[in-house]
Amino acid sequence: MVGSGPNGLAAAVALARRGVQVTVVEAADEIGGGTRSSEALVPGLLHDHCSAAHPMAAGSPFLRTLDLERYGLAWLQPGIDCVHPLDDGSAGVLHRSVEDTAAGLGRDDGRWRWLFDRPSSRFDALSQDIMRPLLRVPEHPLTLARFGGPTVLPASLLARQFRTEQARALFGGVAAHAFRPLHYPLTSAIGLGIITAGHRHGWAVAAGGSRSITHALSSLLVDLGGKIEIGTRIDSVSQLPAVDVTMFDLAPSAVADILGDRLPARVARAFRRFRHGPGAFKVDFAIEGGVPWTNPHAHRAGTVHLGGRYAEVAAAERAIHDGRMPERPFVLVGQQYLADPGRSAGNIHPLWTYAHVPNGYTGDATAAIIAQIERFAPGFRDRIIAQSTRSTTQMATYNPNYIGGDILTGSKDIRQLVLGPRTTLSPYRTGVPGMYLCSAATPPGPGAHGMCGANAAEDALAHLHH
Repeated sequence: MVGSGPNGLAAAVALARRGVQVTVVEAADEIGGGTRSSEALVPGLLHDHCSAAHPMAAGSPFLRTLDLERYGLAWLQPGIDCVHPLDDGSAGVLHRSVEDTAAGLGRDDGRWRWLFDRPSSRFDALSQDIMRPLLRVPEHPLTLARFGGPTVLPASLLARQFRTEQARALFGGVAAHAFRPLHYPLTSAIGLGIITAGHRHGWAVAAGGSRSITHALSSLLVDLGGKIEIGTRIDSVSQLPAVDVTMFDLAPSAVADILGDRLPARVARAFRRFRHGPGAFKVDFAIEGGVPWTNPHAHRAGTVHLGGRYAEVAAAERAIHDGRMPERPFVLVGQQYLADPGRSAGNIHPLWTYAHVPNGYTGDATAAIIAQIERFAPGFRDRIIAQSTRSTTQMATYNPNYIGGDILTGSKDIRQLVLGPRTTLSPYRTGVPGMYLCSAATPPGPGAHGMCGANAAEDALAHLHH
C-alpha cells in the first residue's frame, strides 16, 4: 500500500481482515493524509489540517463495519450542522432534522421536505449504491432513482426552485463543495449527497480531531498484523517489492510517474491528462471568546458558509474555475470546538477556515478570508490571538495529492465524478495486473469515508482469489 490517507488505510484494513499480509508505506513523517490534526498554532489548541466535518464518514458503509469505537473513535455532533448567513442578519440554517430545517425556511418548508425527507430516512440503503461505482446494477434501484433524478441537474436550476433567498443560499453553499461552476450539470449531486447524509448522520466531528480517524484505522490495521512504514517515498516501480497486490492512495499522475512504461499507453495518457480543480487557501485562527456572529444560529453551528446570496456564491465559483481570484471568495468556517470542547484552551478557541481560490493561486487570501468573516461577524479581527496560513503551494507540499491546492484530488466534472481518471467499468484498476488506484480520484470521491479504498480492495481481493 503506497499512501496512508483514509482511503489507503481503509484498503489496507479491508485486505488485512481477509488474511492478506499488508505493509503501508508513507512518504511523510506522519500518516493520515487529509485526516491529520495538530497543536502547532497555540499549545493546547487542536486544529484539523484538512478534513473537519464528516457527514459521509460517520455514515460510511465500510467504516461502520469496523467497530472503530474500540480504538477511540467517537463522533460528536454540533448543536446546528451548518449556517449560511446573509447580509440582512438572517440565515439558512441546516439542522440534522429535516423537519427543523424545513420549518426554518418559511415558504420552502414543503420543497425541502420533498427533496430530503425520504432520501435521508433511506440513506443507509442509498449509500450502498452511491458510495460505489455508479455504472453497476444497483442494490436499491427505486431508492436510487428517486434520489438520483434531481442530482443530474445544475445546482443553479435546482436552487431556482426555492422561493426564499435563505434556502437558495443554504443549498448553494453546500453544492459549492464541488468546487465547480454551479450552472454545470450534476453540480446538484454534491449538495444533495452531503445534505442527505447530514440529515441522517449529522455533520459530525471526530473527538480529538480528525487524526482520531487515522489513529483508529491504523491501530486496527496493526492489530490485524499490518505494518506501517513512514518516511518512505516511492518514486519508481523499481522500489516496489515483489508482491501480489500493490495499491496506490495517490493522484493518478503520481501513479503514472511511478509505473512508467509498465502502464498501458491508453491508461498512462488518461492518468497524465487527469484534470484538477480549483484550490483551497487555508487559514487557522486562535480566537478569544468565539466569533461574534450577527446571526444567533451561527454561534451554535459546526460549519458556517460565507458567501452571501446564492448569486454571489455562484459568481465566485465561476471566477475561480476561470482562474480569477474573486474579491469576495466563498469561505468555509469550521467551529469544531463547539462539539468537541477539548480542542480549546480555556477561552481561546481554534477556528478552521479556507477560501476557494484558483488552482495554483500564488497570492495571499488571508485578508479576503478575514474580511468575509468580519462581514458577518463585526469585531472578529479584534479577537484574533494568532493565525497561520497554508497556501495552495503549501497544500500540495503537505499532501502531494492536492495538486495546485486541489483538496478533492481531481476536478469533479461529470466524467471524473462518475468514472474516475479514465473511461472504464473498473475505475480502480490501472491496467497492470495486481496494481490498483484507491485515492479520492476514484469513485465515490473525496471525504474521510474510506470507500474508495474499500471498493478498490474488493477488486484486489477478487484478483487474489482468481
